[in-house]
Amino acid sequence: MKNPHEIIRTLLVTEKGTRLQAENKFLFRVAPDANKIEIRHSVEKLFNVHVVAVNTMSVGGKEKRAGKSPRAGRTPDWKKAVVTLKAGEKIDLG
Repeated sequence: MKNPHEIIRTLLVTEKGTRLQAENKFLFRVAPDANKIEIRHSVEKLFNVHVVAVNTMSVGGKEKRAGKSPRAGRTPDWKKAVVTLKAGEKIDLG
């Protein structure tokens, strides 16, 4: 099994993420090759909580251009997970 710190990259602090926290859901940026079971075990181990559900989605990278250069580059593709916790539990962000 992989190290939980390799699977969970960061907690996403976005407008949607803060809205979802009221529903006991948290957004994470995760490793692209991680599956739902690995994400579940990693969150439970790192934050000492019980996970009810994990939903994942792959986010495509965007095309970027630097200055007036005609050549465009791309940001990398990445994966995000919405983790639902057991009622009454939460992740301490402070």
